[in-house]
Amino acid sequence: MAEYTNMSKEELLREKELLQKKYDEFKAMGLSLDMSRGKPCKEQLDLSMGMLRADIDYTENGIDTRNYGILDGIPSCKKLFAELLGVDVKNIIAGPNASLTLMFDYITQCFAHGVLGETPWREIKNLKFICPVPGYDRHFTILEYFDIEMINIPINSDGPDMNAVRELVKDPSVKGMFCVPKYSNPTGITYSDEIVREIAALKPAAKDFRIIWDNAYFIHDLDDNGDELLNIFDVLSEYNNEDMVIEVCSTSKITFSGAGVSAIAASDANIKQIMKRLNCQTISYDKMNQLRHSRFFGDVSAVKEHMKKHAAILKPKFEIVLKHLENELGGLGIASWVNPNGGYFISLDVMNGCAKRVGELCKGAGVTLTPVGATYPYGKDPNNSNIRIAPSFPPVDELDLAAQILCVSVKIAAIEKLVG
Repeated sequence: MAEYTNMSKEELLREKELLQKKYDEFKAMGLSLDMSRGKPCKEQLDLSMGMLRADIDYTENGIDTRNYGILDGIPSCKKLFAELLGVDVKNIIAGPNASLTLMFDYITQCFAHGVLGETPWREIKNLKFICPVPGYDRHFTILEYFDIEMINIPINSDGPDMNAVRELVKDPSVKGMFCVPKYSNPTGITYSDEIVREIAALKPAAKDFRIIWDNAYFIHDLDDNGDELLNIFDVLSEYNNEDMVIEVCSTSKITFSGAGVSAIAASDANIKQIMKRLNCQTISYDKMNQLRHSRFFGDVSAVKEHMKKHAAILKPKFEIVLKHLENELGGLGIASWVNPNGGYFISLDVMNGCAKRVGELCKGAGVTLTPVGATYPYGKDPNNSNIRIAPSFPPVDELDLAAQILCVSVKIAAIEKLVG
């Protein structure tokens, strides 16, 4: 079929009539399909049930993990995260269930006491953060909670627009940037080595500028040919920028999304300041859960084998969605998307001004998408074009139907825009 923009109004209206008939058939099915969040499905969660043994010994090196103490996490769990992230054990804190908690707490710390002796952020007016977009809505929620102004910059196929970043960091009121460097949420791209090096080499005007390196999908490949991400901690020292990056990750999509373990990786100075805060904030994180995880895996190779089981469940789901996008939208000139090698999302860009209408049509036919606009700060997509697709949670048969409805909705919305 020809591109929609090359078709006459009469041709488009005939096409819409056929699409509307198909849409009405879907609507009559009374479906309730959910592609709104990147949640692991039941089959993925079942992969880790073996760690919940009743006979586990909760003692490690003479330490009873059921008791108080050890703020930075038990040694075996710290060691596992250190090996996974490629940093020294002393630069790891094994934390609570969610890395989101670690990020929120760190920003709170910056507000309350500042960064390594700099002025507390609560005393500074007009704080700003750089936000590569489309991006992760939870990052934006944290920044909005603290009334930090968010500045959009484009994310390209190799990472953030670094010319824009370099220009923005000349402003001392710009205090940080959120990044999802591997299989970025939602675009699925991985930062190139060059981009990682350019980030590591930044010279911000603000001494307390911090990059939150949210490495959520660091080991979440869909096959053996996954993307490689340069370890930013291997290059920060080349530019005397060891303190600039705060890295977080978790096992939320490795074991249990509701009962995993998170970790933070940072420089000696940053770890020292975080530990000072933790000494007031908590007695300890859940060491029993940390021990369950480290015992279940043992080493990095076991984690990698475990992730292959996840990939075997996830890859067919991604393939279903991508097949429908290619077969039904390819060549029409009304949508574009990235075929990611891992992560949890597919980012779909429809014609400018059409995303909200696509969301409405999908909802009308029983398909729940991530709220349109959520991938931009304040929920405002300036082009009204981006849709985040989350294939992981629905069963395969439901996902197949949802993808069909999505494609029909994209086409109807595009024709409505073109014919006016």
